[in-house]
Amino acid sequence: MRLSKVEGEKTPANLHRSLALELVRVTERAAIAAAEWRGKGNEQAADEAAVLAMKAELDRVAISGRIVIGEGEAGEVDNLYIGQSVGAGQGPEVDIAVDPLEGVTLCAKNQPDSIVVLAMAERGGLLNVARNVYMHKIAIGAEYAPGTVHIDWTATENVKALAKAKGVPLSEITAIVLDRPRHAALIEELRTTGVAVKLISDGDIAGVIHAVNTEDTGIDIYLGSGGAPEGVLAAAALRCIGGQMQGKLILDTPPKRDRAVAMGITDPNRIYDVTDLAAGDVLVAATGVTDGTLLEGIRLRRNAVQTSTIVMRSWSQTVRWIKAQHAR
Repeated sequence: MRLSKVEGEKTPANLHRSLALELVRVTERAAIAAAEWRGKGNEQAADEAAVLAMKAELDRVAISGRIVIGEGEAGEVDNLYIGQSVGAGQGPEVDIAVDPLEGVTLCAKNQPDSIVVLAMAERGGLLNVARNVYMHKIAIGAEYAPGTVHIDWTATENVKALAKAKGVPLSEITAIVLDRPRHAALIEELRTTGVAVKLISDGDIAGVIHAVNTEDTGIDIYLGSGGAPEGVLAAAALRCIGGQMQGKLILDTPPKRDRAVAMGITDPNRIYDVTDLAAGDVLVAATGVTDGTLLEGIRLRRNAVQTSTIVMRSWSQTVRWIKAQHAR
């Protein structure tokens, strides 16, 4: 993975680097728990196993943490709900965004790219959005000039501008899109322009990361809508590895608009960039559950479990891949 320094990144480090390894332990434990349910067709059981394991391990970390993006609202879920306090209750005050099992369907079907993701930022550093809110998203690599693409442009306008900036014909551009009925017109438009379209069934956090890491993946742009929480987690990762992204919340019902206002969102039409979604010193960890293009999945051996994790930090632009073996 090629790294790009985030322009303007001058914030002093406020999260101790030792917390990065603590986050790795959290995502490893959740991934191991979820892996017990790979291929067994039970999405709920896989998700619950990951949630319980993540919560238990988080509470061992020396932080005063608050969940800002989690499994749902208080009263709807028992653990990792928005506003829940986590951590040992001592240490830095931090905000935490989690996806205990990104690609829960992928895990249940034992398909590629199911991962566990956690982001940690200084208090107030992560955009607070409800679990049921979606977001329009567009993402490209850091090597392009700002303004090369725009979330308000049509797909055709965006891929033409990207091809011009890259200096290639449209036929050499590849877009990654979630395979959903709502994207039928988008997919048809993209194919009409002549670009290639890679469809993913789930996992748009990984999809955004793939789009900004073109040299390794061959993917040039992410387009479409997906969960807003996943958009914040993806932005947190881009703070660490570089890349451009814009997001616009889809607040299409009065309850969603009311909840957004209660969470501090005053402009429903605002276009968010990476630093709007994840600010300050940010740490991100992700562990593979099933094999994928980003991470290897959990390996269950007779006497050991092997994990593959990526851990990133925005301030130092450090990315580490950690392969670990755990006694069973």
